[in-house]
Parts: sequence; C-alpha cells; structure tokens
Amino acid sequence: MSPNNRRSAMERLRLPVLLAGVMVLLAVLAGCGGSSEPAERDSASGGPFPVTIEHKYGSTVIEHKPERVITLGLSDQDAVLALGVKPVGVVDWFKERPYGKWPWTKEKWGNTEPAIVGERDDYNMERIGELGPDLIIAQYSGMTKQQYDTLSELAPVVAQPKGYPDYAAPWQDMARPIGKALGQEAEMNELIDEMDQRYAEVREQHPQFAEQTLIVADSFEPGVFSAFTAADPKAIFFKELGFRLDGKIDELAEEGANTVELSAEQLSTLDTDRLVWVTSSKEANDRIRAESLYQKLKVHQEGRDLFVPYENPDIGAAFSFNTVLSIPYAIDEMVPRLTGQ
Repeated sequence: MSPNNRRSAMERLRLPVLLAGVMVLLAVLAGCGGSSEPAERDSASGGPFPVTIEHKYGSTVIEHKPERVITLGLSDQDAVLALGVKPVGVVDWFKERPYGKWPWTKEKWGNTEPAIVGERDDYNMERIGELGPDLIIAQYSGMTKQQYDTLSELAPVVAQPKGYPDYAAPWQDMARPIGKALGQEAEMNELIDEMDQRYAEVREQHPQFAEQTLIVADSFEPGVFSAFTAADPKAIFFKELGFRLDGKIDELAEEGANTVELSAEQLSTLDTDRLVWVTSSKEANDRIRAESLYQKLKVHQEGRDLFVPYENPDIGAAFSFNTVLSIPYAIDEMVPRLTGQ
C-alpha cells in the first residue's frame, strides 16, 4: 500500500522523527558497538560478501551474511521473506501488523512474530538497538538522512534507491538491493523474472487491456476522492497488466506526490475507460455510488468502474504492496474481475 495518500487523507500531518531519550539511545549505541569492529568476511569461504550497495544516501558495505535483519520499509518484509529470511523487527502502519496477516506471507512467517520497531517512518531507535540487528533495510520508506545516520551507528543500512522520490521506486529496483544485501542476488533476480513473466502472460492473454486507459482511486471521507499517480504501486500493477494509465492524474499531481485529491466537483477527472476503486468498506462503496456527480460519469453509467476491497479478501492490499510475494495473489484475484470471468 502506498502510505502517502492514506496518511494525507486520514491524518494530514507528517509524523515526527522521534529522537527523544538521547542518553538512552547513546547507551544502546555503545552497547551495540556500532560498526567499528570489522566483521568476519564470508568471502573467505566462497560467499558473496562483502557487498557494496549504493542508495539515496551514499553506499553501504555489508561485510558478512546478515542473520538479524530489520525492515523499515512498509512492504520490505515481503522481499526478505521471499528469500527465506524472517526479519526480527518491522514497522507497523494503520495497526495492520505486517506479519502473518496477508495470505501471501502467512506460511513464510509461520509462528514467528517480529518486534514492532516503529510506525511508518517514525522509528523507535532504542528498540532497534536492543534487537541487535546486523542489517537494516529501508527501501519502501521515507527514511530521512538524520535517521539514516543514526541507524548506521547500529548496523549497515540499505536506504531507499537513488534517483527516485520516496515511495516511487519500481518494485524491481527495491527488490534487487534486498537480494544483494542478503547474499541472494541471483535468487532475487529469478523471482523478479518470474513476476515479470506472470505480467507478460496476462498482457499476452488480454491484449484488450492495452487499448484502455485506467485510473485507480479511493475515498476515505465524504466529498474527498484520491486518484493515484503513475509512481504509486497500485497504478504500476495495472500498468504491468497492460493498461494505459490516464495521464490526467500525473498532470494534476504535485512533484513527488503519489496521489491527487479531488472534490466531488472534480469527479469528471475520473471519467476514463476503466476506473478501479480500492476501498476499505462497503459503506465507502455505497457512499461513492450515491454521489450525484459520480452518477453522471459515463464510466459509472456504462459499468466500467470496479470496486475492489482492500482486505477480506485482501485484493487491494496485494496490488498495493506489489511485491514478489503479493503479485501472484493480486493477478489471480484481479484478472477475473477485470474480464468479468
């Protein structure tokens, strides 16, 4: 799920970086020893380490195979789990508890329950230090330089991919650094190739998708509607299925934003070939359908709109994550709905 739109629509504030308790944090840092002690190199036994990974804040050297991994990106745990590694710590968001809930990760987690080390981009530095990580991953995140510097005293940190706004890197460009950091670059590339092939098969089987423009939208409160830009994972999912994303949304978006907020008077913006609503409740669906200005849209009148639940079943969550684990589930659930099968 893309956090920016849900955060702006539901909270409309930036979460502060909590660096309170400086003395406690310094004690944790001292106890962990930072990264001053050189680690034993796996290269001596033929392993891939050390590896160097470039990212938004520079480059990070990982000296040995990580054993205690913390993920700070909202969906990073999926790519880590796909390689058979269970993070010891993860961030939470909207109290969704990113473990054991989604059908594409239940078996991967098993009975393991990781520690919660923050809420979205607000990290509990003391708790992270207590877990003694030897690798911290923050790909699908908004981690700041200050947070990166602090966390780098605890363990090597693989920050967001460079060259993209936060939360806007393609899923492949977030998965590859994770594979490399875990010493499983080839395995991750195989998974990426498999997902690319799944998308290619859908495009081949449904060439009509390429002839249709599509918008993904949501609404969290009456009179306010959100449409997702081409940089959002939800839009990327449908683009990879073969649809053309309606350019009106990106034209209206502010630089770096993943959503555009629309009033009821602006609903005509959503009149496109296919309109996919990903919503959190039947009540939200009914409210959207009851909006008088929405009822005037041809996409609605001609039945080309589609309402998809975020969870129960977890379809919207799957294409909101758009990871190497969630993509197969999202394809299996969405394609029949898009084709009326």
